[in-house]
Amino acid sequence: MRFDELPTPCFVVDEALIEKNLKILSGVMQRTGAKIILAQKAFSMTTFYPLIGEYLNGTTASGLFEARLGHEEMGKENHVFAPAYREDEIDEIISICDHIIFNSFSQLEKFKDKALQAGRKIGVRINPECSTQVGHEIYDPCSPGSRFGVKREDFRPDLLDGVSGLHFHTLCQQNSDDLETTLRAVEERFGEWLPQMEWINFGGGHHITRDDYDLSTLEACIKRMQEKYGLEVYVEPGEAVALNAGYLITSVLDLHKNGIDIAILDTSATCHMPDVLEMPYRPPVLESGDPGEKPFTYRLTGQTCLTGDVIGDYSFDQPLKCGDRIVFGDMAIYSMVKTNTFNGMALPAIAVQSKDGDCNVVRQFGYQDFKTRLA
Repeated sequence: MRFDELPTPCFVVDEALIEKNLKILSGVMQRTGAKIILAQKAFSMTTFYPLIGEYLNGTTASGLFEARLGHEEMGKENHVFAPAYREDEIDEIISICDHIIFNSFSQLEKFKDKALQAGRKIGVRINPECSTQVGHEIYDPCSPGSRFGVKREDFRPDLLDGVSGLHFHTLCQQNSDDLETTLRAVEERFGEWLPQMEWINFGGGHHITRDDYDLSTLEACIKRMQEKYGLEVYVEPGEAVALNAGYLITSVLDLHKNGIDIAILDTSATCHMPDVLEMPYRPPVLESGDPGEKPFTYRLTGQTCLTGDVIGDYSFDQPLKCGDRIVFGDMAIYSMVKTNTFNGMALPAIAVQSKDGDCNVVRQFGYQDFKTRLA
């Protein structure tokens, strides 16, 4: 099937672009000896797990279901972090995860013995109190009042027996200069305990496969931890694995006018790309420009009843008409895992574009997927 023959709305993930990203990540691993694992919260399309497993060391999870997915579908190293673990899930988590990271010393005390008895490596998430984000503070784990990680003033060295590693995650779509800044804060606040650890996890949010990403600074940060403290280094990007490797194909359903030309699409920011409203951000649209850049400017909007279901303003070389296809870029990450069926919106189909350019629909959703979600 050709790209232009796919149904809409439809997510399309490009195999060649996924592998391009994986090769960049693999290069970092080869040059530094660090281990890189997939953060499934950003991309959990199991069709690609065999390919990802050829390059990366495993997966990391945010809870039981993601942990099961990584264990069952990739079967390599399987890490997990959650702000708090449920007592009715912890035994299964321990049975399938190699590294279990605790968000607090109270959680550590509660579950440490079980994890150690099962031969698992355990770690504590730290809060270096170093905010480096601008523009999307909703994703800043170092913000005041954050529930993530232990601050220096609350750190309990008396409870470190059995703890083999420290974990921090402070970045979101950032370059390695922010990692370097954060790492200095980690050393300032927690450096005295690093020599007694076996490993350190840099968390996610590293845009390693972005064109302007500074790989040399990332690799210098890794080597510093290895050489100064003798630590094994983990990095757990999610976005970097599938960055710019996917699309969302949509169709124009109707054209409207209210002070601006409006195109109503068969998709929804609310349902199919919620980060547009949460972050917020303006997703790229193929063959479009900024408002006013090209002759015809439209506000692209969704199909739901929410007034704010607006994707953004874009300009085009030709006027839009009903049936035209609008293709959004960089849609493999987060959008796919965050979709919902508000208003009874159907979930987009999911397709794979192979290296030879052929497209294959691997999943379609219908009424039963909406109906059976709630009792």
